[in-house]
Amino acid sequence: MNYSGVRDVEVVVIGAGQAGLAAAFHLRRAGWAPDRDFVVLDHSPRPGGAWQFRWPTLTYDKVHGMHALPGMELTGADPRRPSSEVIGGYFARYEETFGLRVHRPVSVSAVRTGDGERLLVETSEGAYAPRALINATGTWDRPFWPRFPGQDVFAGRQLHSAQYAGPEDFRGARVVVVGGGTSAVQQLMELAPVAAATTWVTRRPPVFREGPFGEEQGRAAVALVAERVRQGLPPQSVVSVTGLPMTEALRQARASGVLARQPLFERLTPGGVAWADGRTVEADVVLYATGFRAVLDHLAPLRLREPGGGIRMDGTRTLHDARVHLVGYGPSASTIGANRAGRAAVRDIRRLLDGPRQPGRGELELAGSIAS
Repeated sequence: MNYSGVRDVEVVVIGAGQAGLAAAFHLRRAGWAPDRDFVVLDHSPRPGGAWQFRWPTLTYDKVHGMHALPGMELTGADPRRPSSEVIGGYFARYEETFGLRVHRPVSVSAVRTGDGERLLVETSEGAYAPRALINATGTWDRPFWPRFPGQDVFAGRQLHSAQYAGPEDFRGARVVVVGGGTSAVQQLMELAPVAAATTWVTRRPPVFREGPFGEEQGRAAVALVAERVRQGLPPQSVVSVTGLPMTEALRQARASGVLARQPLFERLTPGGVAWADGRTVEADVVLYATGFRAVLDHLAPLRLREPGGGIRMDGTRTLHDARVHLVGYGPSASTIGANRAGRAAVRDIRRLLDGPRQPGRGELELAGSIAS
């Protein structure tokens, strides 16, 4: 059976951030041609993945752990330029160099079981019927907002770190920053010099990591995240189990009192926040730097989720449907992990779709691009 107006392809890649581009690179390397054998669909308006939305004062020299995409290093970047411009430009050059032909902006509304061995991917530019799917949608479009009593009566401004546009928005304000991750610390240190007062609150005491973070420590951190995925639970981020890397800027912020952490408050009041012991802090702004959750609602028709809310996986392959791979999810939600996951997903898909192909035009073109 053929669906009217549906394009048959071998693989659909959803998302063109680090994980999606790495997967597309390895598809080309395996001999599949863009727009003939596979398509890459991206919801964002331009290259850069989530990096394109980072606040302008996050310069490239403040970025932690940006790992190059496979086949092309990021070289000669001005450390004082905004990371959104540096990495966005790098991703754009990468797409052009390897001819990845990303379709954007394209929204994917649903992925369903299709005809026979194929899936059905419904998008804003029409429908595709692939034999395999690589989902690399990341987390940016799903910021996590915690719920507290009194949020509806707080008279000030509440925003998520995804909406943070730089420190000038907070000049002269009393700000409470909620969250213990990298974004919370970076944004707190930026706005503290211009704010009237800052208060940093976290659910658990933050862990600052001293010294080198080598391969062994990295494997251990990824293993902790992977175990939750195996149990069918929603994954924690890799960063949440590695701790915050101690830098000279963080040392200075701790010494000055900017990073004097307070336990999580109990509720918001019209004029600020309050703890169970009666202590209060007046505030004009509450900034929730509370992270993100995986963007997977479009996969709901496939019924991949476990009762615990997560998706069980074997490597990058979902256990409920061997055609569906998640990259940049759970243990691969880091730049180096996304690269490896893209390669692993393509390797599995080659086995699923009748083994390795003979080198074709796409592979020969790719080899020429790498050589040049």
